Amino acid sequence: MQTVSDFFGCHVFSEAVMKQKLPKAVFKDVYAAIHEGKRLDLAAANVVANSMKDWAIELGATHFTHWFQPMTGITAEKHDSFISPTADGGVIMEFSGKELIQGEPDASSFPSGGLRATFEARGYTAWDPTSYAFIKDQTLYIPTAFCAYGGQALDKKTPLLRSMEALERQALRILRLFGAEGVHRVTSTVGPEQEYFLVDREVFRRRPDLQYCGRTLFGARPPKGQEMDDHYYGAIPPRVAAYMKELDCELWKLGVLAKTKHNEAAPAQHELAPIFTSANLAADHNQLTMELMRTLADRHGMACLLHEKPFAGVNGSGKHNNWSLQTDTGVNLFDPGDTPAENAQFLLFLVAVIRSVDEYPELLRISVASAGNDHRLGAAEAPPAIMSIFLGDELTAILDRLEQGKSAHADERRPMEIGVTVLPHFPRDTTDRNRTSPFAFTGNKFEFRSPGASFSVSGPNVVLNTIMAETLSRFADELEAAPDFRPALDALIRRTIREHRRVLFDGNSYSAEWVEEAARRGLPNLRTTPDALAHYETPRHIALFERHGVFTADEIHSRCEIMLENYSKTIRIEALTMLDMVKRGILPASLEYQNRVAELAERKARLSLPNAVETRELIHLGSLTESLVDRLDRLASDVLSADGDIPAQELAVFYRDHVAAGMEALREVVDELETRIPEELWPYPGYGEILYSVR
Repeated sequence: MQTVSDFFGCHVFSEAVMKQKLPKAVFKDVYAAIHEGKRLDLAAANVVANSMKDWAIELGATHFTHWFQPMTGITAEKHDSFISPTADGGVIMEFSGKELIQGEPDASSFPSGGLRATFEARGYTAWDPTSYAFIKDQTLYIPTAFCAYGGQALDKKTPLLRSMEALERQALRILRLFGAEGVHRVTSTVGPEQEYFLVDREVFRRRPDLQYCGRTLFGARPPKGQEMDDHYYGAIPPRVAAYMKELDCELWKLGVLAKTKHNEAAPAQHELAPIFTSANLAADHNQLTMELMRTLADRHGMACLLHEKPFAGVNGSGKHNNWSLQTDTGVNLFDPGDTPAENAQFLLFLVAVIRSVDEYPELLRISVASAGNDHRLGAAEAPPAIMSIFLGDELTAILDRLEQGKSAHADERRPMEIGVTVLPHFPRDTTDRNRTSPFAFTGNKFEFRSPGASFSVSGPNVVLNTIMAETLSRFADELEAAPDFRPALDALIRRTIREHRRVLFDGNSYSAEWVEEAARRGLPNLRTTPDALAHYETPRHIALFERHGVFTADEIHSRCEIMLENYSKTIRIEALTMLDMVKRGILPASLEYQNRVAELAERKARLSLPNAVETRELIHLGSLTESLVDRLDRLASDVLSADGDIPAQELAVFYRDHVAAGMEALREVVDELETRIPEELWPYPGYGEILYSVR
């Protein structure tokens, strides 16, 4: 029987494969490119390309593609075959170093936020050797960056790679001060937990809103949702288990470290979590994971929903971004060790995170901003839009003592007593978990719980890496100039705790009391995407990204424009879908039911039978239908008035305040009608049918 270790990574042109396939000298050059950032010359690239092509053909590949991540939030690919014509009318299979290193897709057809005009079509994809090529669907996929003719980043990978380099530079400065001369690389690592819903494919196809928008725009709550907590960690239904098994196997073939799977809190909701890897690989792997989730769900007669809030009244889906820093000597810089109070290096990196979050909460909020995620954040199921940090009792107590100038101490890790003698004792962690915190320390990493399920993890990690690089840079400047390192270090840690502790909160972040307390502390509460994006292009933020070489001012402007446009476009598509569903399905159903009730009332009247019940129902239905038509017309008018040359920020605010508000008003009437109209007349599957369709 074949084990996972026998086929794990079998479709990946990994270091192990390269070591086997490439000449020693070329492999040495490739290794240096991957691990030391050195350039690979064209001669070596030709050898790599030829070996890569031969390996791919052995596995049945006929085409290659430069696989990149434009600012659409999904991946893009253009396939070319390996064939080249011969003089005798045949073909040979060829793949050159030039084809490996560079491609040329049409840059004007992807979102650029003004970086490219429609007539400026040239763009380039550039091979990223730090992310391994792989085989999928008989095609060799080559992970690449995507840039404009002028070099501006048009993708999500390039800024992530830049931010990783920026963070590494500053982290190495700090580690040198601690005498870590043997450390040459520091990598930001990520483990993104992916939540998703699975529903029956046929039910999905009968809901236009799910098909066009990824979420339900209408839906009365079913009698049973997640109140009983019986789905969370429950037995996985056989149909879902078969899907998860195939998903695991396909991911393992592609080298994705899929580790954990379970039912989530809401009916039909599940989660997959991988083992940590570098932020760059984690971003690529998560894109592959989302793509395979959708593809395999269809194969199993289901649809995979990755929207942040597919259903009202039950939990939405996030993507918990577990973030840490790892040296090439195997040290996790966020690992407190057995005695965190005595671990000065850990404490310095810890307070650096605290300062970073307190100094740049707007950027963290921007990194998770979207129309979909606005439905989820702060909905008593996901962290609020207020950025705060949970550390747990032990670390908080240590920081309190340090701030007061006292010697820090930590209790020994005590075994957990659970009152059953037959069970083994196990050590209790230094922190509990706080599921309500947007940014929680969880032992040797920080869990950023705010990103939405459909997000690329690149955006949040670009911000985390950059703001951390800024803080470490400031720390290094101060400590390098200090005449005596240790006193300066102690003073820096104490001052940072004192100046930035307002961002620390260990309580219930879902509570209304925390919203009030956060306001008293001066923490921003940017509830919606337009609120957040109004802070993107401030001089301070532009200077930050330019200082560390992550974004230029033009690249920031383009991303702000794209995010605002996507917000408005998303709401517009949802509004148009809603109008279509009401006009073509819900309004006719309401009128048909009224006709039935009216006919029944009339027949009973002719027979001199009491018809008060029918009359009351008819009056109520008529009132609801009138309200439905009124709100329908108002929403249609608002959508039409959003046309024209309106600045992106102003347009987004209009969509939020008028169109989205009109959609909520229309939904209120529709959801009440759903509870009154017979199921055989209602044109769309209800929540109960959708959420419990997979068993």
